[in-house]
Amino acid sequence: MHIDFVSDIACPWCAVGLHALERALQELAGEIEPTLAFQPFELNPAMGAEGADTVAYLGAKYGIGPEQIRRNQAAIRERGAAVGFAFGERTRVWNTFDGHRLLHWAGVEGEPGAQRTLKHALLQAYQGEGRNPSDATVLLDCASQAGLDATRAAQVLQEGTFAQEVRQAEAFWQQAGISSVPSIVVDRRHLIQGGQPPEVFVQALRRIATSAP
Repeated sequence: MHIDFVSDIACPWCAVGLHALERALQELAGEIEPTLAFQPFELNPAMGAEGADTVAYLGAKYGIGPEQIRRNQAAIRERGAAVGFAFGERTRVWNTFDGHRLLHWAGVEGEPGAQRTLKHALLQAYQGEGRNPSDATVLLDCASQAGLDATRAAQVLQEGTFAQEVRQAEAFWQQAGISSVPSIVVDRRHLIQGGQPPEVFVQALRRIATSAP
């Protein structure tokens, strides 16, 4: 079973969804043999290097006030805790394109599992610690945590490597109808949308596995 996890580092529900999916896969061990690939999606593709204040940005984007944003964040923290992810303070929203370039690199040049480990490091850096995922120092730290070659990672960042590939992948998923994340696409045919609880992923993946020809 091939699973494409379409997501953005800036998306808190993507952190919830990934941890919930992984819990589901643990429960399904022995029933399915999954391969997991991380695909790019940018919630804020036009975000400048300076970033933006989180409350002001979300308020302008979704038309909600600070109190509603606080309630939403509290709900997300609760859902994260339920699947083992602790959200920290995220006072600014940042551009995530370079993070997606590193993830693409990890997928094509890294050892098996390196992309997944890097994804966790990036989510922890931003969603857990509020660090800037567009800052080269943060990105290189995440690459090192994932056991990736720091020298090659720096080269990828400095030279703009894999920019075209990431843009192409983003366009592919958008053209396939993906407009929100996380989107979990199984065998390029089945869509599970959103940061679902582990039991929902278990039911859906088991149903897909048993109905496969």
